Amino acid sequence: MFFNSVEFLLFLPIVFVIYWFFCPKNVTGQNIIILFASYVFYGWWDWRFLSLIIFSTCLDFFLGIKIHSSKLSKKKFYLIISIACNLGILGFFKYFNFFTSSLQKSFLAIGYTFDIWSLNVILPVGISFYTFQTLSYSFDIFNNKLKPTNDFISYSAFVSFFPQLVAGPIERAKNLLPQFLNKRYFHSTNAINGCSLILYGLFKKVVIADRLAIYVNTVFNDYYSYNSISLTLAVIFFAIQIYCDFSGYSLIARGTAKLFGFELMVNFNRPYFSQSITEFWRRWHISLSTWFRDYVYIPIGGNRISKKRTYINLMLVFVVSGLWHGANWTFVFWGFIHGFFAIVFLMFSNNSKMKNKNRFRKYLNILLVFIIVNFAWIFFRSENITHAFKYLYHILQFDFSYNLVEICAEKGPLNLFISLLSIFLLYLSYLLPKSLIFNKPFKTVIFNVVVLLLIIVLGVNGESEFIYFQF
Repeated sequence: MFFNSVEFLLFLPIVFVIYWFFCPKNVTGQNIIILFASYVFYGWWDWRFLSLIIFSTCLDFFLGIKIHSSKLSKKKFYLIISIACNLGILGFFKYFNFFTSSLQKSFLAIGYTFDIWSLNVILPVGISFYTFQTLSYSFDIFNNKLKPTNDFISYSAFVSFFPQLVAGPIERAKNLLPQFLNKRYFHSTNAINGCSLILYGLFKKVVIADRLAIYVNTVFNDYYSYNSISLTLAVIFFAIQIYCDFSGYSLIARGTAKLFGFELMVNFNRPYFSQSITEFWRRWHISLSTWFRDYVYIPIGGNRISKKRTYINLMLVFVVSGLWHGANWTFVFWGFIHGFFAIVFLMFSNNSKMKNKNRFRKYLNILLVFIIVNFAWIFFRSENITHAFKYLYHILQFDFSYNLVEICAEKGPLNLFISLLSIFLLYLSYLLPKSLIFNKPFKTVIFNVVVLLLIIVLGVNGESEFIYFQF
């Protein structure tokens, strides 16, 4: 079930009414409704995969209790079981065919040909997200940052909470789980703010991301037919598309959670205004980057060791992060690019003590980071490594025989114009204080009405999948 689908438009108000009118003060009843609704929401794609999320829920619920009540040696044993089972399931469904295919190609390169057993494995939606969420529960209990709960219903609702189940944010148990254990009361302010976030998220997805996707898909699927400017613009459009698509989902998730009395973490904070790659990752997909920081980077030493080991740790985390995004070498290379430039920025920062107080230097760094991030997006968007390098090759041909005007004529200039106007308004909203819009009731109503009309007018082409659903 997509957030931008008719089914969700019917599903959400039904759950909202049942939740607040049948169990307004009963925590257990509210959690049961959330749990049932979440299973319906998730099972809408394929009910068979409910068994996986139920297994992960049961596994870490009971292992969490065992980790907390056992001595250190046993704690480690139960934690290893949690890690092995969760990553084993994730690895099987997401990477089995990838690694077997890569192994076969490696032997083929040295002259050996043989068949390797492969499976037509369907990737369960959101498995990377809820796997990391349940793992954080086990890690936090092991590190004495959290006590396990004995309330199985609350824990199950926490794991399967439908607003952020399939594409995050990846919530920590210490933040979200207590909200399921405490009483929740209806507040009209929360409901209004939640609806505003949902509308703004749909605006980013339907009005901007889906319109730009038309041009991005056209160029990437037929890149050899377009000139350097068109190819470059397609990359920039993809950078904006994936940001609006993913941050739009996160806004809808936060807004939906607010409707039920929950607060989810902010997952994006103006990432394209970053002055370094590490700052970019403090602003982009914050729930994932902080997860890798807390549960991978810091445990393997972080920056508390030698510079050489720090650089190795950084590269390892970025490569693993790239692999988390998908079973393709393009994602690994994408992670490598970010890791490489993160190390470069760190080296220059350590050597020259750049503090970027100069405004020109600040804007120059922002531009440089944006160029690097866009360069990496080429690999993220391409079907394979060969596709990515050929795309780069055509950009560097400096061919001006075909221009964007022809693409506009083919695919609808009005859509592109509206998207570019929306991007400008989005940028303007970053520069204006939020109080100019959201703290003035009349302006808020006008803003929401305009956004809703744009969503209705430009959403007539039907629902489209969010990009991060595939991860």
